[in-house]
Amino acid sequence: MDHLEFEFKVTPESAKEILIAELNEIGFEGFVEEKDNLMAYIPLSNYDESILKSLPVFSTEDISIMFNYKIIKEKNWNEEWESNFQPVLIAGKCYVRAPFHKPLKDVDYDIIIEPKMSFGTAHHETTSLMIETLLNMDLKDKTVLDMGCGTGILAILSEKLGANKITAIDNDEWAFNNTLENIERNKTLKIEALLGDAILLKNKTFDIIIANINRNILLNDMEHYVDSLNKKGVLLLSGFFDHDLTPIREKAESFGLTHKEHIIKNSWLAAKFIKI
Repeated sequence: MDHLEFEFKVTPESAKEILIAELNEIGFEGFVEEKDNLMAYIPLSNYDESILKSLPVFSTEDISIMFNYKIIKEKNWNEEWESNFQPVLIAGKCYVRAPFHKPLKDVDYDIIIEPKMSFGTAHHETTSLMIETLLNMDLKDKTVLDMGCGTGILAILSEKLGANKITAIDNDEWAFNNTLENIERNKTLKIEALLGDAILLKNKTFDIIIANINRNILLNDMEHYVDSLNKKGVLLLSGFFDHDLTPIREKAESFGLTHKEHIIKNSWLAAKFIKI
C-alpha cells in the first residue's frame, strides 16, 4: 500500500498535539514529532486534501501550519532503508541494526529491526531514552506491556533483558505487522502482539508498562495504564518534550503514582513512575 509522508511546520510548538489529535480522526496512522516539525503518514487511498484543510486547527487564530508531502511506495522501503538507515549503539550495550548490517562483536544485546514506516529505530531520542532506561532496570521474570509498540523494539529488548511475558500493542496495522516481523526476526517468542488501543488492557496486569507515544495520548490513557499496573509496578513514559513533564507528572500523581526519575536528551524526556 502506498502512503503519503507529510511534513508539518507548526507554530506554536504546543499546537502539534492538537494537530495530531485531529489528523488521527481523519485516517492518519503514524506520527513522529521532531524538534522543528511533525511527520505524519496516511494511506494514499484515504487522503482528501479538502478534509485535511477543513480541520479546525487550520482555522484557529494564533496557530500557523504549513505542510508538504511526498508519496512513499511500499516496494521502495528495502532500498530506502538500506541507503539511509544506520546502526545505533546505545550505552555501549545495545546494538540496533537492520538485517543488512553485520553484527557487532562484544555487545550484550543485538536487535535486528526493519522499521519500514513504523516508529522505533533508536535513532529518535525517545526510543534511545527508553532503551537506556530499560538497560538500567531488572526485568528478569517480569510481565511487560509495550504500548504503542511501533517496530516492537522495546518489547524485543524487554525479552532479551529477561522479561517472562511481554504484550506489544499498537493501533496502526502497519506497525502491528512490522512488530510481528521483527519478533520473528529476533526469535523473541515470549511476545504477544495485538492490534488495538488501551481498551485491550481491560483485565490485564503488568509489572512494567512502557508507553512511548505522545503527550495527549499519554494523558488520555493514563488511567488505563495505572489500572493495569501491579503494585510496586513501574510506568515508563516518553514521546514528549521536557516542558511537558509537569502535566504528565500531575496526571500520574493524581492516580497515585510517584515520580521516581527522568532523563533528557535534546529536549525529549523519558520519565519513570512507581505504583506504591
